[in-house]
Amino acid sequence: MTTKHRIGTALALTAAGALCLATFGPAAFPGPASATGQSTDCPRSLRCDWVPAAYQQNGDLGDKRAYGNYDLSDRPYTNRIRYLVLHDTEERYTATLRIFQDPARSASAHFVVRSRDGHTTQMVRTGDIAWQSGNSYVNAHSVGIEQEGYATAGAGWFTPQMYRSTAALVRHLADEYGIPLDRRHILGHDNVPPTSTAGTKAMHWDPGPYWDWNRFMALVGRPTVPTAAPDSRLVTVNPVFAQNLQAFRDCEKHTDLPLQPSSAVPLYTEPSTAAPLFADPALHPPGEAGTDCADDWGDKVSATQQAVMAERRPGWTAIWWYGQKAWFQTPGGTRTTTPTAGTVVRPKAGRSEVQVYGVAYPEAADYPAGFTEPRTGAPLPYTIKAGQSYPGGGEAPAGYYYAPTFDSSLPYDHTYFPGRTGYVTVQIGHRVGFVKASDVDVVQVG
Repeated sequence: MTTKHRIGTALALTAAGALCLATFGPAAFPGPASATGQSTDCPRSLRCDWVPAAYQQNGDLGDKRAYGNYDLSDRPYTNRIRYLVLHDTEERYTATLRIFQDPARSASAHFVVRSRDGHTTQMVRTGDIAWQSGNSYVNAHSVGIEQEGYATAGAGWFTPQMYRSTAALVRHLADEYGIPLDRRHILGHDNVPPTSTAGTKAMHWDPGPYWDWNRFMALVGRPTVPTAAPDSRLVTVNPVFAQNLQAFRDCEKHTDLPLQPSSAVPLYTEPSTAAPLFADPALHPPGEAGTDCADDWGDKVSATQQAVMAERRPGWTAIWWYGQKAWFQTPGGTRTTTPTAGTVVRPKAGRSEVQVYGVAYPEAADYPAGFTEPRTGAPLPYTIKAGQSYPGGGEAPAGYYYAPTFDSSLPYDHTYFPGRTGYVTVQIGHRVGFVKASDVDVVQVG
């Protein structure tokens, strides 16, 4: 179990609504020297060792902002851990460890799981913030787990040992930090939203279409089973992995991938395979169709993701997806969706649409007057329109963790700024998003 170092009072809102600030200096943090003999935050059943990622300056040593590969913090005292993010390495296990030990690579994860035997290596304390998801808000509120493998290489890298180890680790961390065991909190890297529209194309899409989410969530203890009447509008996508044969394209290497089992189900603009594939409006300009590229996740829904049905026709189901209808095949006699009870979010009465964000940062007015680098969020090009609803409703912590330098040499360095505005997490499309709680109603269905 990782030792928790209480390094100060976390920021909070007082009863009067004022910010209670606390700054955490370098002397209060467990620095790299304390890594010797560091215990791991793994369950006892897991073979797990500790190999520290780099925490040091790089390049011009006079530039305190040039450092890697994570931020010192003291979670959950500084800020809550609310999400777990699963990746694949796109490198061999030993190469991944070397990358995270190189401060010039500016990348890390808390854990790395080896393919052949499920052996797990912890590289960053769960109390610290790994640079792993491509979204600084998600990083601040999540633990990242890298799994040895390659997204387009098929399911061969994702061994039974790996599934068992990652599932045991996820169950342990979820219990420790009170993380809901659902797919709005247990994320693939492909489910992490961009912080801005401009950043959408740079977001990663691992562990990819060949990670068996049904198998994994069953090992976590949350198998997909009916929890509502057959006519429930809320469903969990639930194709049989071995029978859901899909042929995608590796558009980075310009090669066709073989027909093989997949968790991903293609989405169309109309109930016909001759219709264009759905297009993520942040990835494709108006009028452009989605693609069969494995990395084009806007036109794919994955097993264990929930969605709200918008319409049904023989052999087809439409769901609300990025503010529009998206269709996928649901042939009679096949198990493609499962009726589900849960919470959905919808615009409050009188609102024509609700904006969706990729972060739940504070508003500018939430920062102290002397702070010169406030971080605020801008809406993504997705909206929830009147008459639509989406799975969601879990609280998303509003806040920003500011850690610009290696040694806390600036005012407010290594400080968590909470926001006054409440947010909730929503499954807006393949990637999750965040909406202001004041804009929506959270409704129990099923």
